[in-house]
Amino acid sequence: MIPKKESLTVEFKSDRGPLSDRELIETVVCMANSEGGVIYLGVEDDGRVTGVHKNHESYQGLAAMIANRTVPPVHVVVMPLIQDDGKLVLRIEAPKLSQIIATSDGVIKRRRLQSDGDPECVPFLPHEFNSRLANFRKTDISALGVPEATLDDLDPVQRARLRQFIERNSGDEVLLELDDERFDSALGLVVREGDIRRPTLTGLLLIGYVESLRRLVPTHEIAFQMLEGEEVRLNEFTRAPLIQALEWLETLFKPLNPERELQMGLFRVSVPRLDWRAYREALANAVIHRDYSLRGAVHVRIEEDMLTISNPGGLVEGVTLDNLLTTEPRPRNPALADACKRVGLVERTGRGVDIIYRGLLRYGKPRPDYSRTDRHSVILRLSLSEANLAFLELVLKEEERLGRPLSTDVLIVLSVLLKQKRVSRTELASFLQKDSAAAGRTLEQLVEAGLVQPHGATRGRTYTLSLQVYKELGAEVEYTRQVGFNRLQQEQLVRSFVAQNKRIRRSDVMKLCRLDKDQAYHLLKDMVDAGILKRIGEKRGTYYIADESF
Repeated sequence: MIPKKESLTVEFKSDRGPLSDRELIETVVCMANSEGGVIYLGVEDDGRVTGVHKNHESYQGLAAMIANRTVPPVHVVVMPLIQDDGKLVLRIEAPKLSQIIATSDGVIKRRRLQSDGDPECVPFLPHEFNSRLANFRKTDISALGVPEATLDDLDPVQRARLRQFIERNSGDEVLLELDDERFDSALGLVVREGDIRRPTLTGLLLIGYVESLRRLVPTHEIAFQMLEGEEVRLNEFTRAPLIQALEWLETLFKPLNPERELQMGLFRVSVPRLDWRAYREALANAVIHRDYSLRGAVHVRIEEDMLTISNPGGLVEGVTLDNLLTTEPRPRNPALADACKRVGLVERTGRGVDIIYRGLLRYGKPRPDYSRTDRHSVILRLSLSEANLAFLELVLKEEERLGRPLSTDVLIVLSVLLKQKRVSRTELASFLQKDSAAAGRTLEQLVEAGLVQPHGATRGRTYTLSLQVYKELGAEVEYTRQVGFNRLQQEQLVRSFVAQNKRIRRSDVMKLCRLDKDQAYHLLKDMVDAGILKRIGEKRGTYYIADESF
């Protein structure tokens, strides 16, 4: 089937001319240097099928010709598509490649979307190569020396600030014993090029002069904005080194992050509007993992009850919204990420996303929202809504009982059940970004702890928060409504099905109400006993109809 219109991964090429080999090769290169995709040869830009030229009817050698005229060779898959009117269209599938691809004539192009959403091929410029390679982790621009940078671009005051930060935040204390030259080398702040020690991108970002950063790393910029409706109440920018910039961001946010107190026995627990660790980790992730080859600031924006942090550059290859919680750390700038771990700026395990999740979920808030992330930027939204103090108290009591913090998986399950009320193991697995077996282990752990209650058995089993939890949340009525209404809802589904289809079988009830064989049997039996349904037939031929006397 031929798509109706072109997109980033779909290209139509008319072949009435016929299409020159040179233009076809350049189109393949363009797509391989982007997201890959499919070229439909013999289709006009408006989607009309006009078929391939007779020169391309013998298409068997087309893939070999493309491989021979691309560097390194691009291996495409060519498939003929015969239309109803007999016209031939060639479907040419170009792979997404991590290398930079050129034609044998030295032409390098990439594909992008225009402002109106239509795709186009444009020259792939040398300064854009690093961004592409960094996405595939083929190069680390943060570890490279910055051209024209010298040791005079490194600020001793910022180096002293960095040393103080290490000491204050339990960083790698071994670094504090080193002199400045070895300190810079150990953290990757400088690199040796022959006889010259040259500052790296990491070095400039951590201890460079503001003027040097402005001149040598013009893409580095951080903005803090506060909006009220359509009015901008605060709009500040900085190009300071990262440690100073992050301290500046904390200073700006502090008066906007008031704390309440929760009385827990003899102790008082501070409850901030937004957990400080989550805020710091989210900020650090934005500046560490952004694409420094792209223009655009890291934006921190507050509007109503939401904090949004965005940074240029989408997720790196291999990281998606569906594996964000479970994939191994894959920093875009490994040298910068490693230096920030050693100085104590971010979580040393590289699992900072867990801290962000925990910082919201333990207060009964919605999960961190990455849904607006795209190819061009990572966008994280954090709720600034009031904490659910009853839920927090429940979490603190359970952590006290266990003698350790609740895991991220446990907090996700409790959060989902708090909002969704009742879910299956399969549904919870998608929230955890794990398989059903892993979700089952977490659920059984919570069932044993008395926090979660199962309903039903085997495949039809669903879960709710337990009566104990609802009582601690002061929502016993909600529990009764949730558990009590479930049977009524099942009966209503069965009634509706019978009304539409005249009859229903046990297998239908199992699918309709997500019940196992025994549960479906008892539901039908109860409805027969109540005079709602009438049983017809025996054994495998059994089905049920509405009892007209009801």
